[in-house]
Amino acid sequence: MLATLFFVSVFLIAFTYAGYPALIALLARLRPRGVSRSALDANTTIIMVAYNEEVRIADKIRNCLAQRYPRNLLHLLVVSDGSDDGTNAIVEGFAADGVRLLAFAERRGKAACLNDAVDASSDEILVFCDVRQTLVDNAVANLLENFADENVGAVSGELAFRSEEISDFGEGVDAYWRYEKFIRQKEAEFDSVVGVSGALYAMRRELWQPIPDSTILDDVLIPMHVVAQGRRVVFDQRAIAWDRPSAAAADEERRKVRTLAGNFQLFTHHPGLLVPWRNPLFLQTVCHKLLRLLVPLLMLAALLSNALLARESIGWRMLLLVQLAVYGLAIVATFSTRVRHNRLLRLLAAFFQLNGFVVLGLIEFLSNRDAHRWR
Repeated sequence: MLATLFFVSVFLIAFTYAGYPALIALLARLRPRGVSRSALDANTTIIMVAYNEEVRIADKIRNCLAQRYPRNLLHLLVVSDGSDDGTNAIVEGFAADGVRLLAFAERRGKAACLNDAVDASSDEILVFCDVRQTLVDNAVANLLENFADENVGAVSGELAFRSEEISDFGEGVDAYWRYEKFIRQKEAEFDSVVGVSGALYAMRRELWQPIPDSTILDDVLIPMHVVAQGRRVVFDQRAIAWDRPSAAAADEERRKVRTLAGNFQLFTHHPGLLVPWRNPLFLQTVCHKLLRLLVPLLMLAALLSNALLARESIGWRMLLLVQLAVYGLAIVATFSTRVRHNRLLRLLAAFFQLNGFVVLGLIEFLSNRDAHRWR
């Protein structure tokens, strides 16, 4: 039983990060589902939720208004989530351009704001984006082309990083995102992506379903609602939102821990996602989301079972030494600046850091009931 536990744990770890990307790529190649794209002119509302964004909000509004899309069909709604700086006044300054402000005195979190924003919108297509990123000028038009296909209910844009602004640490963030983007693209080619990029995505207004105010990962729960209604969620790499990756490990840790806390919340509050006949994307959800939350437990199981088996043969003792050596190299790679140029060690350190974030994400989910209020 210990040997079975060891080999199953190692297999699932390898499958999570290498096997599943290979499997979904194979499925996408064997049974691809294309999207019938064509130019689409539809009444569209861009929705942004902002909290104390006086430094960036004006530039983002101008960026949205500069979209190459019929101006009479494009509307912009900014939701101020209890901002107490100059955000509201700046947004009101764009009223002549047709920009609407929905301001709330108290901070409630993004999910509650999205529910109210959609209630205040009646356009056929809703585009959601964050304040931080810069959209290419044809991003909205490219997103809407996907809705010419009646099977498409939502579409994710692409979050991309400007190479000239990437620091040494940011290179790791960029590499991880390219890996994640590959998986999402193949999921979309096969059927649908499990989640979209919160930086830029769009959906049909008719498919909207309110989400709990405490929701952390609105950009996963909302598209899952779309899929549950029989529509596809696709990925369009032409609709780009340019961003700047975290330059410091502490910033990336905060972002990643919150996201992982959201994944724990997702499965706890919506257990139907783990029921095959209730979730059309059961395979993708389990392999892309759930297994990643289990990897730290699988790592512990592999180490402990190997330690107990080490007394039985030299082969098990050698495997244990290999495991301990890998852990030791990961610790060195994490805390030593001398190995930052060794790609293999950087990847090893990133793997262990990511799974450390999973543990912190679980703690965040269990201890912080205000995790949905992003700081």
